[in-house]
Amino acid sequence: MRGDITQRLIETDVWTDELVGRAGIPVIDVPLVTVGSGLGSFTVFDALRIYGVPGRAMAVLGPQEVPWGSYEYLTRVSQIPRSERLRSDSGGMPDNLWGFPSYAVREAITDKSLRPLWNVLTEPVFTEFYTPRAGQVFTALEREFHRVDFARSLHRGQVRMVRRRFGGGYFTILTPPEGRSATKRIAFRSSYVHIAVGYPGLRLLPDLQEYRERYRDPTRVVNAYEPHEHVYEALQRRPGTVMVRGSGIVASRVLQRLIDDRDRLRLNTQILHLFRNFVAGPHGPAGLARRPGGDGWAYQAFNFPKASFGGQLKQKLRTLEGRERAEALKTMGGTTTPPHKTWQAQLARGRAQGWYQIMVGSARNLRPDRGRPGVVTTVVPESDPTLPFPSADRPIDTHADYIIDCTGLEADIREHRLLADLLDHAGAGRNPLGRLDVDRTFELHGTRSGNGRMYASGSATLGGYFAAVDSFLGLQYAALEIADDLAALGFCGRLTAARSVRQWWLWVNNRKIPA
Repeated sequence: MRGDITQRLIETDVWTDELVGRAGIPVIDVPLVTVGSGLGSFTVFDALRIYGVPGRAMAVLGPQEVPWGSYEYLTRVSQIPRSERLRSDSGGMPDNLWGFPSYAVREAITDKSLRPLWNVLTEPVFTEFYTPRAGQVFTALEREFHRVDFARSLHRGQVRMVRRRFGGGYFTILTPPEGRSATKRIAFRSSYVHIAVGYPGLRLLPDLQEYRERYRDPTRVVNAYEPHEHVYEALQRRPGTVMVRGSGIVASRVLQRLIDDRDRLRLNTQILHLFRNFVAGPHGPAGLARRPGGDGWAYQAFNFPKASFGGQLKQKLRTLEGRERAEALKTMGGTTTPPHKTWQAQLARGRAQGWYQIMVGSARNLRPDRGRPGVVTTVVPESDPTLPFPSADRPIDTHADYIIDCTGLEADIREHRLLADLLDHAGAGRNPLGRLDVDRTFELHGTRSGNGRMYASGSATLGGYFAAVDSFLGLQYAALEIADDLAALGFCGRLTAARSVRQWWLWVNNRKIPA
């Protein structure tokens, strides 16, 4: 098949039009390219359409057919189906640039109930923070997807490299799905590029990965972010023991699913919960930054405090550099989960009745149990005098039919082929947390090409001047910063008050934006 990357192209940091032409790769000219085709690409595309950019001036490159596809998959396998609520507030709305009417208002209208409105009026003092149902979010995204005609600008495939162009701008190389194109690669030549590829990848803890590779057993040891419904189905057929590892929101959701099944189907499921670090009570710096906690969990409604979305913490973070910013982000973030009363009561009941047991320590030497189906784990107890219960003084061998790893460890950005190529050939660098280094407008430091600009948003930029980059509101915030910067460069008009009101009215009435 014609039109492929040559070794010369691979080794060259700045490409000329002639070099690409000699490789036989067809070139498509478009002013702006956004890479990823997920929610990060969608929020930037949506914002620029509202700013007045026609859809034909943008190309969306990525593997997803709909921008919420990957996110819905991850929520579903981590036990958050469409009927359950996400970890997001009422105003974080990737389908609604203005955040009004909020999810709570829309739910109140749909359900003909004042309860969602009462929830947001009294949170978090008298009620827990309001969060939208997953299905509500996906339905709203689908509506906006059609309204801004996202699909017309979508080119499906894999993007493996973005290179600077001699004279300014960039070449973005797309590999179309097999059988969809007469050429192996397509080059998109643009002045502006936006990167939003999501998580670099998920990886198991070293001991879990070693077990799976050594014993070729992907069913007994699973990651919560991969399909593992077979675990719950097996426990419904016969009694068993599950070891859950992790202390974030995914661990709480997995535990709630196990206990819901146990109660609903009258199962005899036994649960071992292994904490690496046990939180016995309030922790962290003294003062307002101190976080509640207990029973092993660190409690926080969202990934970062709400003040980091638009309050004093957001402003403070924009003034910090280097190590100071990294320390501030670690203090504000970390592994946390919302303190929902439902699963807290379930765990309290499990502790009292003995079928939910806590262990604190590190796991070693996973191996198949020779006496019965399952996995044996050697747990090295954590020596901590603050633990509210006595800990063992020597390693303990534990048996579990299944292990569900809920740590959700992210791979290094180099594990993503495109991000590694940006580091090696496009001039991109790392921020204090090791992710992509962006400035306050989300432009990637070191990647300018003449008058061209390259931007990035989403989880790959964690460690920059905005904390909650991987939230709905964070993606919208980045999209607005990028759109404002592009407006300053003359790519589009500014979002004036009059234009904003008119565009909001079009959104309310679900009318398409004129091309």
